[in-house]
Amino acid sequence: MASLKDIRMRIDSTKNTQQITKAMKLVSAAKLRRAQHNITNMRPYAVTLKKVIANITATQKVTHPLMTAKDSVKKVLLVVLTSDRGLCGGFNTNIIKFADKYRAENAPKLEKLDFFFIGKRGDDFFSKRGVKSIETYFKLDKDISYDLAKGVAEKLINHYLDGSYDEIRLVYNEFHSAISQVVTCETLLPIQVEQTSFDAEGSQFSKDIIFDPSPEAIVEELLKKHFNLSVYKAMSESVASEHGARMSAMENATNNAKEMINKLTLTYNKARQEKITTELTEIVSGAEAIK
Repeated sequence: MASLKDIRMRIDSTKNTQQITKAMKLVSAAKLRRAQHNITNMRPYAVTLKKVIANITATQKVTHPLMTAKDSVKKVLLVVLTSDRGLCGGFNTNIIKFADKYRAENAPKLEKLDFFFIGKRGDDFFSKRGVKSIETYFKLDKDISYDLAKGVAEKLINHYLDGSYDEIRLVYNEFHSAISQVVTCETLLPIQVEQTSFDAEGSQFSKDIIFDPSPEAIVEELLKKHFNLSVYKAMSESVASEHGARMSAMENATNNAKEMINKLTLTYNKARQEKITTELTEIVSGAEAIK
């Protein structure tokens, strides 16, 4: 059985750990509020922008290489979005499992399946299994910005337009709430804009609008903005999901530490009582022996 000193040391160590997990929970909660605010403000703009593109392309019969699907998909680039740090429950594990399963199921069917990692955890996992990425971005949590997303988006667009890949897909955690993050796999390229606002009953959208500059120039510019925003939105969703997952994980860790402290304290009190009882028995026995 552990000595009283050992039990006291374990209690003190667990209390210190509890303070750390509690602090990490509070930090993640503060960052989550900012990330949620960012996503909430971004979603309406992203939806409206996509509708405008759909309206113009449908009414003006505009086509663009970024919206044109290939006849057959033989070359795929999978963008895997994870975090750089751990201690966030199953946040990274769920993404990595999905990406690894996708590779196992689709690699034999495709001519080429490459990876583009955003986040250290995904890169570390696949690197150990001999899967190299064409490019990797780190420090997403600290450096996330529209400029970063724009740089990533431009590289993805270049890979698609030069024919390196027939399809580019993105795997990330979509933020629903602090306790709910859903693994999502969506097609980034080609861009899909089927829904148009004038399809809805009662819409006032006119098909006789005169454009200046040309509809083709407008669509090209809006498509780039839409794609940049899609990448930035996915990054923001992932960061918010990471903070939510870490907040939940640290809350569970804090509660577990509290339970452990209670059990150790009970064990300590029992051991201390046994020691006191033993000492009293020895004193009484010694006194009886003297008589």
